[in-house]
Amino acid sequence: MMRIVICGPAHPYRGGIAAYNERLAQQLLQEGDAAAIYTFKLQYPSFLFPGKTQFDHGYAPEGVPITRAINSVNPLNWFNIGLRLRRTRPDLVIMRYWLPFLAPALGFIARLVRSNRYTRVITIFDNVVPHERRFGDTILTRFFVKSIDGALVMTRAVENDLRQFSANMPCVISPHPLFDNYSVPVSRAEAVVRLKLSPENRFILFFGFIREYKGLDLLIRAMAEQCVRDLGVKLIVAGEFYESEKPYFDLIHKLEIGDKITFHSHFISDDEVKYYFSAASLVVQPYRSATQSGVTQVAYHFKKPMIVTNVGGLAEIVPDGVCGYVVEPDPVAIAGAICDFFGGDENRFESGIGEKKKEYSWDRLTEALRSLAREVQKSRQ
Repeated sequence: MMRIVICGPAHPYRGGIAAYNERLAQQLLQEGDAAAIYTFKLQYPSFLFPGKTQFDHGYAPEGVPITRAINSVNPLNWFNIGLRLRRTRPDLVIMRYWLPFLAPALGFIARLVRSNRYTRVITIFDNVVPHERRFGDTILTRFFVKSIDGALVMTRAVENDLRQFSANMPCVISPHPLFDNYSVPVSRAEAVVRLKLSPENRFILFFGFIREYKGLDLLIRAMAEQCVRDLGVKLIVAGEFYESEKPYFDLIHKLEIGDKITFHSHFISDDEVKYYFSAASLVVQPYRSATQSGVTQVAYHFKKPMIVTNVGGLAEIVPDGVCGYVVEPDPVAIAGAICDFFGGDENRFESGIGEKKKEYSWDRLTEALRSLAREVQKSRQ
């Protein structure tokens, strides 16, 4: 048994990283560890958050100890949290890193914790290099990387980014596990009724918050290609805008495809997720840049084939021709994959998806974390 503290988003904060942390804590507890989460008292100042709210007003995950502790902009708080963890001497502190804005807080805490010469501090990196780069990102990330003992990354692409900052840091690759905490699929008939969609149509799904790097405009242009128009399929866009929605609606109006796209432009709560994936025949991730995507693992959970673009680590997770398609981030290429899918047997990827999803279990992740912790311990001796 280990005493483990996860530092990162969790209830009442919303989003994929919070869901991942909560599910990881549940897995560690099931395996006999004493696991707890230190989440934020303040994650982002409201003026820096692009969405409508940072919070999920649902229930906290049962059985997971969650403490709202970290203030991302208060150095006195960093000092207090670092001292607390240094004194309590957990065997392992696992930090989540996805944005250089958090580097000062998490890096300072990590350095203080490690000063007890007992606790190992490792980080699960969602990104080392952010999708949308800003001045100072490199300096902040370098500060953070020098604060920790080891790293777990989810794709080879993220490992390559990490090696720009540390050539020798102990590092393991463990893909994003299945998001199996979104309940079970429902029938397509139930899903379309719940979402007020026509059962006569077939649906493509774009899921998740909307920013330029996610390439929704590429998918919109793909929907206007003649072969897709001829199919008569519809696109569901399910997710909150994190930028102006006007360019997207202007593009749809220009292409005259308003009847082919339905927007559910709000944050999709956990209990709604199953309806969107159950209604769709195909999930499309038309990203311009990526490391990995939690949407992929939700699609695997619901056994949905995918179209992903050949950027970052997406092609590592969705093998082309086995679980879907890997295409270039180009509207014509995306349209070609859509037409190929709906023009053939829509169930032809089912067995490939079933086999591939076995690789994404939570116990594989925890074993990778334990292996990394052992490697860090050896490197300290």
